[in-house]
Amino acid sequence: MGQRYGGHGDNCPLAANLVTACLQRILLHRDPQGAVLHAQEVISDLLCDRLDLSQLVITKELTRAATEYAAPQAHVSLAQRMRQRDPGSAPALGDRVPYVIVSGAKGEAAYTRSEDPIYALEHNLPIDSLYYLQHQLAKPLLRIFEPILGEGRAESVLLRGEHTRCKTLLTAQVGGGLMAFAKRRSTCVGCRAVLQHHGAVCDFCSQRQAELYQKEVGALAALEQRFSRLWSQCQRCQSALHQDVLCTSRDCPIFYMRRKVQKDLDAQQALVARFGVPSW
Repeated sequence: MGQRYGGHGDNCPLAANLVTACLQRILLHRDPQGAVLHAQEVISDLLCDRLDLSQLVITKELTRAATEYAAPQAHVSLAQRMRQRDPGSAPALGDRVPYVIVSGAKGEAAYTRSEDPIYALEHNLPIDSLYYLQHQLAKPLLRIFEPILGEGRAESVLLRGEHTRCKTLLTAQVGGGLMAFAKRRSTCVGCRAVLQHHGAVCDFCSQRQAELYQKEVGALAALEQRFSRLWSQCQRCQSALHQDVLCTSRDCPIFYMRRKVQKDLDAQQALVARFGVPSW
């Protein structure tokens, strides 16, 4: 949709945006400490899965067949797998191939873990945040901060420390992960206790059902508003404010944002529906 990623080649937009923000704080605002704090905050958001997927998408043009590359390439490997899934929609030579790096077995090469961002989103595949920290952010950040903090200290301040510690998240699908052996159970919206019956709340939280219902309805309204803003932005981009959005540009961050919000919206609608018709 009219707007391209900040990253080029093997860089994701997160890397370009973070470098730009840090340089602005250092050079324009004369605030190197503020730049350090911003970098730490972004790294924490990355490791704790708080970043929008659109910031992690890498795009690379498919210029040759797989046999013509000297070494395996992430975008080429993904194109081959997409061709096996659905030959009709797989990238062709000359196409730009967007991908993210998802988690996998220990020691598994990154190129085998490249995945279509929409496929990863729809199948709840976890992003390999350590890959992005080590291979996307580490080198450019160290080039910026080593002259300021010193060679050894820059690495310890930025790539280690409390901001890099985050609780492990269980995800729906992980290669060999815990959730592959877990059975999904409905939990109480209030206290997260496993429910033994259909509905949204447990017996203990039933007296707060109206309050919890209003909270989830508010969250639903916020998602609807965000989706509406993104939809309108896409309509303006295609110069058709009274038509459905037909764009499927994989080079646009709004495309991924819209798909993510739609997924969250569907999940929130299902959550609100668990309350049934209020009886109060």
